[in-house]
Amino acid sequence: MINWIGFRTLVLREITRFLSVYRQTVIPGLISSGLYIIIFGLTLQRRISSIDGVPYTIYILPGLIMMNVITNAYNNTASSMLQMKMLQQIQDMLITPLSNVELALAFIIGGAVRGFVNGILVLLLGIFIVGMPLENPFSVILIIFLVSWAFSSIGLVIGIMAQTWDNIASMVNFFITPLIFLGGVFYSINMLPDFWRTISLVNPIYYVINGLRQSVLGVGDTPFSTSLTASIVMTLLFSSIGIFLFHKGYRIKS
Repeated sequence: MINWIGFRTLVLREITRFLSVYRQTVIPGLISSGLYIIIFGLTLQRRISSIDGVPYTIYILPGLIMMNVITNAYNNTASSMLQMKMLQQIQDMLITPLSNVELALAFIIGGAVRGFVNGILVLLLGIFIVGMPLENPFSVILIIFLVSWAFSSIGLVIGIMAQTWDNIASMVNFFITPLIFLGGVFYSINMLPDFWRTISLVNPIYYVINGLRQSVLGVGDTPFSTSLTASIVMTLLFSSIGIFLFHKGYRIKS
């Protein structure tokens, strides 16, 4: 039976953890998105007026939203897990009347909430600043939720495996950030040469960006069903891996 009181308490702890320092966890994402809109959107729109009939400034916004969702969801869970390991607080957590599955899910939910909140705030920023439309609000919420959960789960996996802060940063610098920029944030992959287009098609982040772009703008390079399937698979896969590693106590109990 689930210990709802303990589970809820840990979830609220993770949420309060990032809300208490919102100047570091929420505001920077809004500022960076605004800068991307000004630097890339308004500047490049003079040369690229539109893509698929959508003004360039509006076209890049779904990618910027997803960038914030991915980085915030990942960083929240990865940093929380590593911090608890380094301070040896995780040992106290393991003796609470919560199962390992409940503990893992609580960490994932905390990161997912941070990613979701940041994504929605950037979405609202786009609506109010450049009049970004919403083609399918339900699909928008669904995709943002799934990606928040998926990358929070990835954060849990890396947080469990990491032994230093450099390990967490390396994942962002060498994997997540390059995949984001190669995922069609600022362009349609149909604009790429065949080789790079093929590379983009094996990039999982391309599909989540494309899915959100279709939900928001109604345009995309691949069917929405493909993007949704990729998002669901990522969510289930990395959630399972994170929960499995936590349950086994890999680099947690030793």
